[in-house]
Order: sequence, then structure tokens, then C-alpha cells
Amino acid sequence: MYPRRRFLATGGAATALATGHVLVGPALLGQDGAVAAVRAHGGAPLPSGLFTLGVASGDPLPDGFVLWTRLAPRPVDGGGMPDRQVPVAWQVAEDERFQRIRARGVELARPERGHAVHVEVGGLRPDREYFYRFRVEKEVSPVGRSRTAPSAGTVNRRLRFAFASCQSWQDGYYTAYHHLAQEDLAFVAFLGDYIYESVPRTTTVRTHEGKDEPYTLVEYRNRHAQYKTDADLQAAHAAFPWIATWDDHEVDNNWADEIPQDPDKQPHDKFLARRAAAFQAYYEHMPLRRSARPRGIDMRLHRRLGFGRLATVHVLDTRQYRSDQPVTLAEANDPARTMTGAEQEKWLVDGMSRSGARWNLLANQLMWASNDRKAGPDQVFDFDNWDGYRVQRRRMLEFFGSGRASNPVVLTGDRHATWVCDLKPDFDDEASPVTGAEITGTSISSGGDSDPVAFHRTYDPIMAESPHWKYISNRRGYVVCDVSPSRLLASLRIVNTVWAPGDTTIATAARFEVEAGRPGIRVVDQISPESEERSLTKSSRRYEVDDDQF
Repeated sequence: MYPRRRFLATGGAATALATGHVLVGPALLGQDGAVAAVRAHGGAPLPSGLFTLGVASGDPLPDGFVLWTRLAPRPVDGGGMPDRQVPVAWQVAEDERFQRIRARGVELARPERGHAVHVEVGGLRPDREYFYRFRVEKEVSPVGRSRTAPSAGTVNRRLRFAFASCQSWQDGYYTAYHHLAQEDLAFVAFLGDYIYESVPRTTTVRTHEGKDEPYTLVEYRNRHAQYKTDADLQAAHAAFPWIATWDDHEVDNNWADEIPQDPDKQPHDKFLARRAAAFQAYYEHMPLRRSARPRGIDMRLHRRLGFGRLATVHVLDTRQYRSDQPVTLAEANDPARTMTGAEQEKWLVDGMSRSGARWNLLANQLMWASNDRKAGPDQVFDFDNWDGYRVQRRRMLEFFGSGRASNPVVLTGDRHATWVCDLKPDFDDEASPVTGAEITGTSISSGGDSDPVAFHRTYDPIMAESPHWKYISNRRGYVVCDVSPSRLLASLRIVNTVWAPGDTTIATAARFEVEAGRPGIRVVDQISPESEERSLTKSSRRYEVDDDQF
């Protein structure tokens, strides 16, 4: 669908990705002005190994995308860069040998921004594959691949992308990204929990850096940098543009607007300082546009990206503007409670109504479908999800069914498991119409190697009481979506283990279909829970995990 050479699989690009840098002569970039700017900059010699965090691209538009890197020779020790600006030359080409250059320039890596580089490239052709790289003095970054979006009016008939979420460093290796990097995709949507703020522990698969949770800018930078050193994560970033949003662990577990998880332990002013530090570090490590650059405790992350007339992706922020979580069902039915804030809700409704696309896809953090946690007549809910914001949810799901938004599909992270559900305004009323579909994807590593038998023992009885649930599983991996004018076909891709690095296997556990013009979702095919259990590689021991879902 998107023909490309496997540039990450062999040759110099793979070597550069593994080592973090290669040294080459001045002729490689072939840009006299940029090279002169780099050489002319004064100051002490720079350390080597500048590109330890790899490269990335993001937020594709029809004429370009964002390029990202960060200079960090000592990634988890504040970065290790001198306190001065460093010119960074960059190139975009149509070929991975960089013989057909289409854009180039120089960007300053500034100490006050962690020596991160964000380049907003424009002037490119729509729906095309491009390659990019950076250079500082004689050191050249790994090569990345990106792709522009189709033009707004294009009658495109295919779009293939993946979505993923929840990648706790301590819970497992990023074996899923090894396989995701070899998929054939236009982009990756990451739906939150890129880092975890949890304290380091030695009883996990691998240990977080530091001695405590991060609170300061330097501490959040170190935590992000540790995650970015993972070679499989770097490969996935270098292979495709990413569309990223956050959830809670990028700041503090279950934070809500200006309220931390534990207000009695985090005074308001200290939490706001922590939030500002976390926002700054997040921006410094993501391929985001300048419009997302934080201003103190504020950061505009909700945005909209179009892919021809086939699909529009609406990226949500369900943390920064929400009401505090309720503690009772009565509070969850309070009309004043909001998950998105009034302004973002209006932005979403207006954007879905006017998108003109065949499909409206929501890049969303928290589960919309009602999710009872207890079998039998008693009900137990996690009110951090949309179950805690029921009046707004009903209003939005009634809008989904109003005919004003074409084919809404919600793509969700957070749960460390897969839930595939019909969406309806009233989940307690069998007569309530189905107005949309939701695919809650599993985690990359959070929760570690799963126990499918125990999971199904708990949740199969609840599923029997929840007719809107169509499929559940708790294996690790990601979801690939193939979109056409007539249907969206989603494939759940699962790995055999996240508790051992190196050789792993990937399998399609199930496929789900949403037909255009018919709200709801159905299971096309699936492997049995017993087959899932047999395909899971059993570790010699079970590690502790940071799983806050089960």
C-alpha cells in the first residue's frame, strides 16, 4: 500500500540507529551554507555521540511534517551538552541516499529547550515518502523516513496506520516496536502514557533512572531520555511519522487539570510547577509543532489532521481541561462534570461536523464504553474513564448518532488490554441505539507479560452481562487499521513476550470491522483464548509491574 525499501533493516542506517551516530566527511550533506554555519559557531568542542536519542517525525500535513531530534551525549545525566546554542543542519530527500534533496536548513538547538530540535518542513509533495537526517559538525544522525498526508480534496481510497499506548519502561521491553517498525503504515498514533513517573524499582524487568518520581524539568528530561534510548522505540519513530497525545503518567497518575493524584501530599503551587516541568519535557521529546509549545502550565495538544477525503483524525486531550474525578455514581451523573472542557467539546463537535471526510477518527486516551468491573448486580466503575463523566458522554454519543458526523470511530489507549465495543448513549438501556464504535487497544509493555486465563476468568462473566462488549483480551501489542471508503478493518497484533529482549514473534489475535454507514463493530475472526495462552512465552519468573488497571 505504501511501497518503501526496508531502509532500517540493513546497511548504514541500521548501523547508525544502533550506535547513535556515524562520522562522515563534509561532502555528505552537501550544503555549504549550513556547514559553514555549524563550523563558524564558537565555543568549546562538542562531545561525541550527540544523537543517542534517535530521530523522529510527526504531525504530517499534505506539504510537510515536523522533524525532531535532541542532542544528548549523556541522556540520563541532564543531556551532557554545553550551555550554549548549537547549529544543527537538516535535510529532507526523496531517496535514502540523499541524491534528490527537496528541503534543507539549519536549526538552533538551545540549552533552555534541552537542546531539542523541532523543524516544521513545508513545500513537499502530498502523499509521498521522504527521508531525513541531521548533522552537527561531522556527526550525522540516523536516517529517518516520513510521509506527507494526501491533499485535502484527494479522493483517496486507502489509509493504513497503527495506534499504540502505554509503554512502561519498568514493565517490559519494547518488543512490539521491533515488529511495528516493519509494518507498512502511513503514520502511528500514540494515545498516551509515553513515560511513567513511577519510582525506580529493582524488582521489575528493567529499572527507571533516578531515585524518585520526577518533579523538576531535569528529572522529567532524564526520564524521557531513558525511554528514548530504547533501540526498538527509536526504530518505530524513525520508520513513520507519529501523531502523539498524552494521558496521565506523563505528569502524575490520574491528574485532572490543576489537581494531582494526591493533593494532600502535593500542594497546589508545587503541583503546578511540576506540571509545567512535565509539559516542557514532553514537548522537548515529541515531534510536535510550534503551536504545541507550552506556556507555563498550558499546552495546546488537541488538534486535527486530515488525510484526503477519506479520514480526519481528531486528537483529544482528556487531562488538561477536565473536572476532578467523581467518587460516586451520583457525582458521575453531575451535568457540570466534563472530560474535555466546554471549549474542546465545541471544537470536537464543530470539527467532526465540518470535516467532510468519510471517517472521523478520535485519537483518544480513556475508554468511552461503559466498563463494569464486577460481575453480578453490583456495579464497580473506574471513574477516571468516561464512566465518570456520563452526561457529557451521553451528549457526545447522541451527537455521534445525529447524522452530523460521518462514521465516528474512537481509538483509545490507557487500559493495558483490548476492549472492542459498540457505543450508545445509554449503556443500561437495551433499546438505546448504537451510534459509534470504540477500539481500546492494548499496551506496548505496561502490565508486563499477561495472564490471559486469569483475565478471562474475571472478565468473561462481566462480558456476558455487557452486550456492547464484542471482544476482550489482555495481550501486549498494537492495532493496525486499514481504512477504505466502505470499511475500517482493525487487526490486533500481539507479541509473545515483553519480558525478554531479542527474538520475539508477532501474531494477529483478532480482526474487527466497522462498515461505513452502519454504526457499531463486529469481530471478523479471532484466535481462541487457549491459543493466546499457548503462544505466550512463559518467563522463568514473574516481575512486579506498574499496572494500575488490574
